[in-house]
Amino acid sequence: MDFLQLVKDARTCRRFDESATLPPDTLPWLVDCVRLSPCAKNQQALRFAAVSSPEAREALFPALRWAGALPEWNGPEKGERPTGYLVLCAPKDAGPTVRIDIGIAGQTVQLAAASRGLASCMFLSFDPHVIAPIIDLPDDLAIVLVIALGKPVEIRRLAEVPANGCLDYWRDSEGIHYVPKRALKDILIREL
Repeated sequence: MDFLQLVKDARTCRRFDESATLPPDTLPWLVDCVRLSPCAKNQQALRFAAVSSPEAREALFPALRWAGALPEWNGPEKGERPTGYLVLCAPKDAGPTVRIDIGIAGQTVQLAAASRGLASCMFLSFDPHVIAPIIDLPDDLAIVLVIALGKPVEIRRLAEVPANGCLDYWRDSEGIHYVPKRALKDILIREL
């Protein structure tokens, strides 16, 4: 597959086919993809909790804030919820470069998942007090990112930025999810 197409296919997804469980090797494979990716100063500071059991998924779900630009929507209904999560953790005393690693890890997981026909949603808005006991979080770690995963049922499309310049995503009356993206000519400031 062409890499640009993979990037287009790796759109954030918030509705999944809950009946399509992840193959057992999926979450460890995604962590392995991150493990082998570059990281700042080669510190390899991130740690991961893989959540796939129905009980743990059910307990984790209410800790997530699903769509800031869709305030009337409280997240996917039963039957459209993720079938797996990766909870990314970092040492509480990690320096500022760990933020680079979090971004690299999130993007790596999203692209790797898309390469297997899966979709994902990254969360920076979550309740760590709910998640910590579910994953038995060690005291020296903090949760820094949660990634929901599963087989997508949501149709996601890229759109042009509207005339008003608003970058908020939206859904149409059929539930198709649109994500506005600036044109290449608007962000490529120089070609020398």
